[in-house]
Amino acid sequence: MNHHTGQPSTDDEKFLKQFEAAAIPREEWRHRDHIRAAYLYLRRHPLDEATGRIRASIQKLNAAHQTPETLERGYHETITQAWMRLVHCALCQFGPRATADAFLDEQSQLLSKRALLLFYSRDRLMSAEAKARFVEPDLAPLPKSSLDGSSRD
Repeated sequence: MNHHTGQPSTDDEKFLKQFEAAAIPREEWRHRDHIRAAYLYLRRHPLDEATGRIRASIQKLNAAHQTPETLERGYHETITQAWMRLVHCALCQFGPRATADAFLDEQSQLLSKRALLLFYSRDRLMSAEAKARFVEPDLAPLPKSSLDGSSRD
């Protein structure tokens, strides 16, 4: 691996290709893999575009896995957007690493699935509305990164 050139690692490239081809087995698609994909898209694209790409890839993978769309399962817009914003902030604040794994090992706060409950009550996060479209948190605002370019205050 060419760690010093700043090029993405071949493992990361392979993972992203597998993800986009909806070829990741269900049992290998865990929280860390979601965050790894988020990081890899954010390395390559601005936040909005990266979010659109991960949304499309998750929906395609869910379809391949025949994941039912229920409140507890399937694609969730608010969870996806909130995690993209948290990973984006960590990336802006601390900078990238040679591999996604190196980044995630360092940014271990991103590996707790429960992190979103610092911002959202469980009721709001697990609502049908939050699943269908992005809703703002009700406990604390999501952090804004310096590179957001959004002035929606």
